Order: sequence, then C-alpha cells, then structure tokens
Amino acid sequence: MVQYDVIIIGAGVAGLYAAMKLPKEKKVLIINKRETFKCNTFYAQGGVALARDAEDIPVHIQDTLDAGDGLCDKEAVAVLSQYSREVIDDLVAHGFAFDRDDAGELLYTKEAAHSCERILHAGGDATGRYLHHFLLSQNEHAMLGDARVVDLLIKDGACYGVTVLDHRERRNLYAKDVIIASGGVGSLFEFHTNAPCISADIQGLCIEKGIPLDRMEMLQFHPTVFVNSNNAQKMLLTEALRGEGATIEDENGKRFLFEYDARGELASRDIVSKSIYLYKKKTGLQVYLAFKNFDVEYFEKRFPNICKNLRALGFNVPTQRVPISPAFHYAIGGIRSNLKGRVPSVKNLYAIGEVASTRVHGANRLASNSLLEGLVFAKRAVTDILEQEDVEKDFIEFALEKRVMSLKEDKVKKDQLRRIMWENVSIIRTKRGLNDAFEAINALLNENIGTLLKFRLLTARNIVQGAIAREKSIGVHTIEEEI
Repeated sequence: MVQYDVIIIGAGVAGLYAAMKLPKEKKVLIINKRETFKCNTFYAQGGVALARDAEDIPVHIQDTLDAGDGLCDKEAVAVLSQYSREVIDDLVAHGFAFDRDDAGELLYTKEAAHSCERILHAGGDATGRYLHHFLLSQNEHAMLGDARVVDLLIKDGACYGVTVLDHRERRNLYAKDVIIASGGVGSLFEFHTNAPCISADIQGLCIEKGIPLDRMEMLQFHPTVFVNSNNAQKMLLTEALRGEGATIEDENGKRFLFEYDARGELASRDIVSKSIYLYKKKTGLQVYLAFKNFDVEYFEKRFPNICKNLRALGFNVPTQRVPISPAFHYAIGGIRSNLKGRVPSVKNLYAIGEVASTRVHGANRLASNSLLEGLVFAKRAVTDILEQEDVEKDFIEFALEKRVMSLKEDKVKKDQLRRIMWENVSIIRTKRGLNDAFEAINALLNENIGTLLKFRLLTARNIVQGAIAREKSIGVHTIEEEI
C-alpha cells in the first residue's frame, strides 16, 4: 500500500501553491493529467488582482460583490481580499518578479469593473506562464505526470486516497488528505479558452460519489477571443487590453457597446459577452477588437505574446484590428467547499481553485480574481491540514473496480456533447434549448460509453439542471424564452 501525507490533484496555481506551502518533510504527491504546462494557469494572460493596501480592501470587496450580482458570499469575498496582500508578498519574498515601473515599484494596471488600478502582471501578458514556471521551480515534492484520477477512495464519509489511471494501468494511492485542484470544465464546450485537458472529469466523479456540486450553471464566457482556428482551445485576448484602451467595434468602425452599458468596453465581461452576442444577432455584422489607441512600442512591450501570436497569423497589430467572438472561459461554480477549502460532506477532502465553489465569485467573477482565489484558498487549505496533522488515521485498503475507461466511439460523442453545450447552454439560454440539451445528454448517458465520458456527461447534465432550475437571469446566467 503506497501512502502519502497529501495527494494533490492538479498542477495549476492552486495545486502548486498548496504544494509550496506544505513542508518538504511531508510525503506529498502532485498528480497531473498531461505535461505540467497544460493547465489554465499557464494560459492566463491577465494578472492577479489584490487589495493594494488596507484602504483598498473595502473597495476591492465592493467591486467583487458588484460583479457577483448579489450572489457572492460576503464572508468569502472578505477572506479573499483581506488575505490578498499576504499571498502576493509571500510570492515576492520567495523571489517571484511582478512587473515594475521605472522607479522599481510594483506596476498596477486596471481591468474592467475594477474601480482603480490594482492588477499585478508578470511578463506583460504572460502572468500565468511566469507564475506557473515559478511555482514549479519552488516545488520540492513528487509529481506524477500523464496520469489521471478516476476514483476517490471514500468510505463512511472519509477520503482515503485516489485511483489513478497511469499509462493505462489503474492503481490505488492512499493519503491522509486529498486536495482537488483540477480546474474547470472547458472541454465541455465547442469553443473555449481552456487547456485541452480541462474536461470536467473530477466534477462528474464527485457527482457519482454523492459529493455536492454548487452553482454549476454559472459559467463565464470571455468576450474577446480569436476563434478563427481549427483548435477547440481558442486564443484569449486579455481583458487588460480593454482596460488599457483597446476598443470593440463592428465592421463599420462603430463602438456599439455603449448601447448596452454606459461603461462600454469597461463593463464586466458577462455584459460585454452578451452585448456582442446580441449585437451580432441583430445586425449580422462582424465584431472586432481594435488597438489603434496603443503606441506600437508600448503594445509590443506590454503585450509581447499577443503581439507575436497575432502577427504570426498575419495581423499587423496594433494598426490592424482582429475579429473576435465570445468563448467559454471560466467555471464559477464547482465542488462545494468551505472557507478552509474543506469539502464539508467528506472528511480529509479539500477542493481549491476553479474546481471549487466557495461562492466568492457569486454570479460573475471579477477580472483577475481567479489566480488570487487559487493562492488564498490553497494557503488556507494547507493551514487547515497542518493544524490537523496530529490526528491519527487508520488506512483501509480498497479493491480496484473493474471499469471500462473509454471506448473508441466516445470521441464522436464527446464532440457531440461540445456542440450540445455550445448551442444550448452558453451565453444566452432558452428553456427549450436547455430541455433539449437535458434530453440529449440523458440519451448519451444511456448508451454504451466509457467511464471518462460518463463523468463529462454527468457534469454537463448538472450544469443544465442548474440552469433549468434558475428561472431568472442573473450575472452570467441569461435565460430567455425565445431569442
């Protein structure tokens, strides 16, 4: 029996920061599905929001509550903001280099729905990549790559470890505590900005185990995405672009967002996404992101990766504008967890980061609060684990279940599911569309399918059920009888 102190599922910001806070002498294993860089943290172009000082805490809290459209847990938001400076200072103390101005001071920028400059960046538009690389460099614990968790070992309301599928072989790994930090649900949608292996497996596994999911219908779509490619994962064009002067216009050059919200490009991302969707439907016109307010030298320095990638595609930015469309971006709901990261229904089980629901984001996540959430609640989870370390735990050995993980036909059905979700459960929803999606997903669940597809379908069905039950529009959830 292989035993660990802590098993961490996922190697993004939440999982790696949790690992960083666990002492070297602890026996810890980090499990990630593919290469370590294939996580949403790596692709995060924006930055990390924080309360700049004590005076900014109530303002940051209010901005978060306003974006959350009345559904935020106020205590969770207070925790997020009050501990934000602490985790940022901890990163800096360990050697992480945020971008600084000419005087050597931290360089704060502004993004939509923030009332002041409070976003920190690294590498211009590569904050996630820089942070991920840094956290990997700080990691002193074992990592198991190219492996996925396919079962949680639970008995009598306690978690004893996981079953992993490692190079097509299943085996049980045991731990005193298990931290789920596996990310969101991007691969459920035809168009998304997530890493390709973010596929909602763990959420579906939790449903199978009777672990409550919370507010799964709350899905955030990013308004400015370059979707003219054959990959399911589309190129995100960070919100910081609009925060610093990029404009959204139709093919005639009209900035139409002011028809929907007085803040125009600086409205929250759910409003911008819905406005683009509705405007395109009404006019039939293509929508573009324009960068003409940027000086060439500044654009190249501030957004080096976006500049390089768009020029490689043939766009002469910042002079030339780029066609855009919304795409799925972030799962607001998730595994219900408390403010210490604990999953209340199962002892020794934690959920942190995008996979979790502390209700900190309410009905709409404020820009750049996601990396911050991963950092703050990872640290709180580890603190809770270390406070319980003297509690003895007897291990139980579990038999391996005989299950077919995947079938050849599952690939076609996964693509079918992506289309169902994109067409019926995305930016604007209708009762008819949701009911159609529910029936189609149930039909797929009744077919001969592998366990991994079953997990995806269970997650998708839970999202649809939540959307059907929430009859009034709020935040990212917009439901109309007919469009």
